[in-house]
Amino acid sequence: MRLFVFAILFVCPWLAKGQSTIGQQLHALFAEIGEAERSPQDSLYQGVHPTGAWTSSSDAAQRDHARRMTGFAERLKAIKASDLSAQDRISREVMLLKLNDAASQVEHRMHLIPFNAEGGFYNRLAYVLPKLPFATLSDYQAYLAWLPAYTQSLREHTELMRLGVQEGIVAPASVITNMLALLGTWAVEDVQSSPLYEPFGRLPASLSPAERKQLLAQAAQVIGESNRAYRELRTFTAGPYRAASPTLPGVGQLPGGAAFYQNRIAHYTTLDLTVDSVHQLGLREVARIRASMDSIIQSLAFSGSFAEFLAFLRSDEQFYARTPEELLRRAAWISKQAEGQLPGLFERLPSLPFTVAPVPASIAPTYTGGRYVPGSWTQQRPGTYWVNTYDLPSRTLYTLPALSLHEAVPGHHLQGALAAEIDDLPEFRRRYYISAFGEGWGLYSEYLGEEMGSYTTAYELFGRYTYEMWRACRLVIDTGIHGKGWTRQRALDYLASNTALSLHEVRTEIDRYIGWPGQAVSYKVGELHIKALRRQAEAELGEDFDVRKFHTALLQNGSVPLPLLSEQVEAYIAETKS
Repeated sequence: MRLFVFAILFVCPWLAKGQSTIGQQLHALFAEIGEAERSPQDSLYQGVHPTGAWTSSSDAAQRDHARRMTGFAERLKAIKASDLSAQDRISREVMLLKLNDAASQVEHRMHLIPFNAEGGFYNRLAYVLPKLPFATLSDYQAYLAWLPAYTQSLREHTELMRLGVQEGIVAPASVITNMLALLGTWAVEDVQSSPLYEPFGRLPASLSPAERKQLLAQAAQVIGESNRAYRELRTFTAGPYRAASPTLPGVGQLPGGAAFYQNRIAHYTTLDLTVDSVHQLGLREVARIRASMDSIIQSLAFSGSFAEFLAFLRSDEQFYARTPEELLRRAAWISKQAEGQLPGLFERLPSLPFTVAPVPASIAPTYTGGRYVPGSWTQQRPGTYWVNTYDLPSRTLYTLPALSLHEAVPGHHLQGALAAEIDDLPEFRRRYYISAFGEGWGLYSEYLGEEMGSYTTAYELFGRYTYEMWRACRLVIDTGIHGKGWTRQRALDYLASNTALSLHEVRTEIDRYIGWPGQAVSYKVGELHIKALRRQAEAELGEDFDVRKFHTALLQNGSVPLPLLSEQVEAYIAETKS
């Protein structure tokens, strides 16, 4: 086959030239899209103080941006995939997914709810302020120069919420409650109590008294205005906005919400699935996993019911760390043990290291049990496996191996860092995250823990199945809330009765699903897809199946839609057979 292709290119050089020209057109369009998406404030996430006027967040500006993204998508579809190289075809599909997502949010008017249960526009600086430089006078001057633009952005987002009240597109009560709790840190009277003032508590010793005086006076004025914008936001949110909150938590009851939820399922799974098909899949998975959990309980000779076993796990001191340091050390040890197993499972490992750190205190109360934060060689920053040390009696040790495998290695750190090292990819391919692929890989990594020997006790194995059950419950709960009119309490009861998650985690998770429609279904759908591909490869290749090469086939192109992932594995199978 390779000789045949070479012969065609040799005899017909116009064909190669035509493909090259079309590829150049594609990448020129990518560059044009990248320029249209770029905003001065993006530099915050690269640890650089922004300069220039910020891109507006107003309704008019976002509708105009959505129209541009739709126009780009039409131009992209006009470029035939059959005329492109294999890698460019992937890039085309990923960019279409990205553009359609950006346009859909505005088309369905969901940008009028610019936050979720974990935060949003109002607390995003909690993530970026620690990364910004504050070492020189010019650093502080640059900071004070862009803070007024940030304050204007706060007010523009508040106006979006006001418009949401007019159009009946308002966040549900539990998400508003979380927002008000998180706003407490920011909506303060005293300038020096604001997180925005924190850098001024560590001014460089090199500054002269006159420079210090001038900076502090300017900070009082600029941050004082930010505080006023935050207080206005809190007053509006606690009053007219909360009063307009819908009775049920699901997006399906909002104007156009049912169509938006179907759109979200398609986006997050990258498959053509319906609300009912996802719901029924979840019910089947819950029944299957429950049988495995019951088997483990029987092996422990526990005499009580399933509910009593869950109560035992949630209350016995042996399953909880006594200090934040103990929890962090345990997570680091588990991660290091897993790292030692990687050469037997992967042909190539990433060069970027990762570390273990606590979830920042300002967001920890409503945050998940753990999360991965990507690192960067360019920014001299390792990947970070965040472990939530808030409310230690809710942080179960028996689920820590599954969490660590998912967030660190062989999960998100390994997959994401490898993707960042792939040569000759458009920049957006290195940064764009496809949830069904990434979270499916995270769950598959938890499953790999059994092959790796990561679950050393029956309780940790039960914790692994609790995590799998948790993701199966998501299929039922997310579709129940957003597609079938479930109440928040019904969702809480369903998750609490089927998993050994702590009750605090149950509450934070349900509120997360309420505020982020559709994303929760991507995990299990992605995992099942990857497992099915592995079974296919094992069945077709028999003794020629090599798990290291199979993992290379999965990870070689970074984050991709699931249909393209199937094509990658089928190509690996065909190549191995030949």
